[in-house]
Amino acid sequence: MKIFAHINWFFATVIIFTALTFSILFYFLLPRPYARKIAAWFVRLMTFFKVDVKGEEDPATQMFLINHQSDLDIAVIETVSKKDLAWVAKKELFDVPFFGLAMSMPEDIPIERKSKSSLVKLLKNAKDRLNKGRVITIFPEGTRSRDGKMLPFKNGAKVVADKYQLRVQPIVLIETAKYYDIKRFYYSPGTIRVIYLESFIADKEDKEWLSNLRVKMQKVYDDELANNPSHR
Repeated sequence: MKIFAHINWFFATVIIFTALTFSILFYFLLPRPYARKIAAWFVRLMTFFKVDVKGEEDPATQMFLINHQSDLDIAVIETVSKKDLAWVAKKELFDVPFFGLAMSMPEDIPIERKSKSSLVKLLKNAKDRLNKGRVITIFPEGTRSRDGKMLPFKNGAKVVADKYQLRVQPIVLIETAKYYDIKRFYYSPGTIRVIYLESFIADKEDKEWLSNLRVKMQKVYDDELANNPSHR
């Protein structure tokens, strides 16, 4: 079975890179966000993964906070949300040939974690994207978690949300690494569950809202695994 999973991984990875190529080409032909949406749907359809959505997207959402496990996560969110998403990612990714172009062309937001001026740039870029009607979209862990336990959330999301008093909606993705894992060269088509939590207005007076949100999201994740036999 593992050999088939490895073959599937190679096939899925080719599909993902093909989709990135399409998205770059489509940026010259289509207004944002259609290039990325089409590319994401291409990945979803050609790799045969399905999505089961629980809860509803808040039309007034200005920021999504999402746990991160797999390279499929962006495609999943882009296909379930109709909004024009501005993804926040580490600057190193924007410097990667080809992949960086697919992020810079739709005006995603780079962040330099160790730079003192990074937060100032992040706030400026976030304000620009918000003024364009886009939704700031962040993996607050900053990297993929691999064992089902969410990593501590980086403070950048809180700084932006507090500064502009944004309406934040958390999204919990369930076991996406179970289906596509670049470390194990593994892919197996399946149904990915997306759980929208209730949105809220960021309160800068509450110093712990981001860390408390991590606890809440982890509980939703754990409860889903415990109570839904399909994840076992």
